[in-house]
Amino acid sequence: MSFSVLQLFPSEVLIRYGAKLNFLIRNSHQWWRFVTPMFLHVNLVHVMVNMYSLWVVGPYVEKLYGSAKFVVFWVFTGVCAVLASYFTVTAAAANWGPLGRFLFRVEDAPSAGASGALFGLVGILFVFGIKFRHELPEGFKRAFGTGLLPMIFLNLFIGYVGRGFIDNAAHLGGLVSGALIALVVDYRRPDERMATAVVWRVLQVAAIALVAIGFLQVVRHFHDPLPTALTEESQASPLIDGNGQKFVAWAQAMNDAQDALSLSLNDGDISKTDNAIKELESAPSLDPKANELRDRLRVILTNAKSLKLSRAAPQERAAPNQELERFVAGYEEWKKEYGAWLKTTGRSYGLVEMDQPQALPK
Repeated sequence: MSFSVLQLFPSEVLIRYGAKLNFLIRNSHQWWRFVTPMFLHVNLVHVMVNMYSLWVVGPYVEKLYGSAKFVVFWVFTGVCAVLASYFTVTAAAANWGPLGRFLFRVEDAPSAGASGALFGLVGILFVFGIKFRHELPEGFKRAFGTGLLPMIFLNLFIGYVGRGFIDNAAHLGGLVSGALIALVVDYRRPDERMATAVVWRVLQVAAIALVAIGFLQVVRHFHDPLPTALTEESQASPLIDGNGQKFVAWAQAMNDAQDALSLSLNDGDISKTDNAIKELESAPSLDPKANELRDRLRVILTNAKSLKLSRAAPQERAAPNQELERFVAGYEEWKKEYGAWLKTTGRSYGLVEMDQPQALPK
């Protein structure tokens, strides 16, 4: 297998080296995938950006809390970030709007990177600046605490724009866990007791051991077969192929189409409808039922536009006519079939069970 480090590493490579994949954690009990992803990156640019961020932020945390606490903080917030990513993969997100899918994801795609732990360090410095604001020099007050809010909001905005590719749940999981640990842990004071220092050294060794054991498990299971996507109508095919993530692209097109439909019905905004239709037309082929659902959703989007449902805000629309009622009934029927597919064939792609579909907004 050949690839350029300037491009995304194939998903198979990331999975074999320990990236988070819910399917393997849930079905094969590969718990170490809660630890190892924070040390993996999807390409050379990714690792360079994160290591530069660590070089900027890391020394502050290490000087304030000491090297032992720094190691514990890094591993703890990194694991919390992966846990947040794990628990926010749900097929129910297919029916949620853009804000819902900022945090939750439909596709069980490989996830890797140190960003969650980096957000954890930012959360630590944010709480530190507020908690000890009366002890800090003026310059430190501007750098920490509320001075970090612009950077936090900027990164959350970037995450919202790139929500189809950025694991925002991991970022927020790291940020919140870092803030919580800074609430209960004091910074390293000159008169720190020896017993306290010894406890943190023990925790540091335990954190390093956890990482080492995690990667030993990666080596042990390196050549295990990868999960396969089993469809009802076709032969078994790899969940991840060497050329990219076919299912992720399909799911993204379905998500974007439902986002566009939600904007059309709720906000009278059809600006994303045409792009969503084009994205569905170019979405990859999975299995016959998935293709049928994709094509029917494209027709639903087209009909919503032709009905001009989005021309008025919901409170300004007239009473539903027969054409509108047929449209609503057709969409509700599609959602039931889509939910049934996610609960059956969709599970073979690594999806968790879907909640009951939400009612169509009126």
